[in-house]
Formats: sequence, structure tokens, C-alpha cells
Amino acid sequence: MSAKASAPGKAILVGEHAVVYGMPAIALPLSGIRANATFRATRSPLTLIAEDLARPPLTIDTGSIESSDPLALMAALTVQYFGLESLQGEIRVQSDIPIASGLGSGAAVSAAIGRVIAQFHGAIIPNEALNRLVFEVEKEHHGTPSGIDNTVVVYELPVYFSKGGSLDFLEFADPLWILLADSGIASLTRDAVADVRTQVRLAPAQSARVFDDIGSIVNEARDCIDYSNGARLGELMSANHRLLQALNVSCPELDHLVEAALHAGALGAKLSGGGRGGNIIALVEEETAPAVKQCLIEAGARQVMLTVAGQGSQIDDSD
Repeated sequence: MSAKASAPGKAILVGEHAVVYGMPAIALPLSGIRANATFRATRSPLTLIAEDLARPPLTIDTGSIESSDPLALMAALTVQYFGLESLQGEIRVQSDIPIASGLGSGAAVSAAIGRVIAQFHGAIIPNEALNRLVFEVEKEHHGTPSGIDNTVVVYELPVYFSKGGSLDFLEFADPLWILLADSGIASLTRDAVADVRTQVRLAPAQSARVFDDIGSIVNEARDCIDYSNGARLGELMSANHRLLQALNVSCPELDHLVEAALHAGALGAKLSGGGRGGNIIALVEEETAPAVKQCLIEAGARQVMLTVAGQGSQIDDSD
């Protein structure tokens, strides 16, 4: 007996970091890059194998939720959610989502693990319940997460999100053509979030002004999505990047890619995710996408992917 499940990556369009402090953010699922999990029945204790995540096989204590290992914690939380006394088998995880790049790898792997255990058990875990479990695991990944990663990954829908607020899923009047350019620099969101938290403590008034400005950008960006104002949406994304620079979460490599995208004709560009590495996100038009992509490659991007938000967030990672 076996089971299979998966979950997508994600990209934040606008609002990262400020969303941790109560401001809204907009995020998109990346359905073309996924974390996949398979469950195979064995007579051995529950074991998790994730070779492409550079992890040795791990035997999971399903009776404990004290593990500091996020994947083991997700498995244990799911087992306990279903009230299973014990579970034997092998969970094998494979992910297309780059690690430590701001694309939601941690949340996607957790969601895939939760779903595959549910399927093996002959059940379906509701998105609301899965979202709560993945959020608990995100705390191990990021320390003080907002909850946006797990929400967009679990529901696999574009979302206007505010911490503690109601979920508001978005519909696009017209598709958004977006390029994701990988700087090639691994960066842990947890570290960037912690550094911003230190800035908030040392300069609360200045930080609050930056967060308020980001919140205003997100709300106007939502109007741009509703009324198909791509030119203004691009301007807002670039303005958001400048505010993230003020929070010291960018880096020269990301700034260079942002400038390259804008120089090549992108409507707007910014870092996406925790920053200090990972990816930038550039809003383009269908006809300008190839030229901007080529410019990003020439500027040093390790990989450039195209996603069309509003059309299932497909990824085209062709050269």
C-alpha cells in the first residue's frame, strides 16, 4: 500500500517582513514547482527520507511533538491529529523548490508530508486543519512567521493576507506575467526576520513608518490587480523593494538583479521572501518577458523562471 501527495512553492508579490507586524501582503502559489511526498507501508518504525534536501534518513517518534526537526514535527503532529497510536512506513520527500530561497520550500514539504500521511490513513485532512499544523512547523523554520507561507501553499490560491485577519483569496482580472530570478545565494528567512525584529526594538518609530508605507503599497497593489493596472503595480513593486532596502534585508546581488530587470523593460521588480539572497520577482509583459529573462541571466541569475499568475501559476523553467 502506498500514497502520494504534493504542495506548491510560493512567491510574495508585495508585503514581506511588514506582514509579520500586522501589515497585509499578497502572495502567489507557484504550482509548477512542488514538494512531493510518497508513503510506502513497511513493518519498521516511521522513517523519513529526503535525499535531495541533504538529510540523512530520520526515524520519527510519532508520540512526541517536542522534536526540533521540522519534518519530524510535521509527521508527529499529523499522526496525533488523526489520533493514530503508531504508524509504520517510509515517507520519501522530493522537492523541486530551491531551499533557502524565499519560495516556500519548508511550508511545501510540511504540507506534502501532512497530506501523504492523511491519504495513507485513508482520509483527507481539511485545508484549515493542515494550515494550522504547517504553521506550527513554520515556527521552527522562521521563529516568528506571519503565516502567509503556509496559507498560500496549503490553499494553493493567490491570497491577500494579514496576520490574524480573515483569508481573502484573489482573482485576477488579467494574468500577471512574472519572472523569478535566483541570485544563487542561500539565505534563511529566520535570520532576516530576527534582524528586522532587532531593528524594530532599536528604532521602533522608524520601523513603524516603513511598515506603514509597505502596507499602503500592498493595499494599492490589490486595487491594481482588481483593475488591471499593471504599470502602476510595477511601480509599487519597485517602491516596495526600496523600503525593503531600508530594512536592510536586500543585498548587492539582489539589487543588481532588480536594476537589470528594470533596465531591460520590466514594469517593476523587487526581492521576494526573506531577502539577503534567494530570488527577485519582476513584473513583465508577455512580449517583454524573453528580453528581461535574457538580461537577468546575463546579470548573473542562476535560474530564471516564468510564472503566469491567474493561470494556475504555472512555471516555465525552460532555457
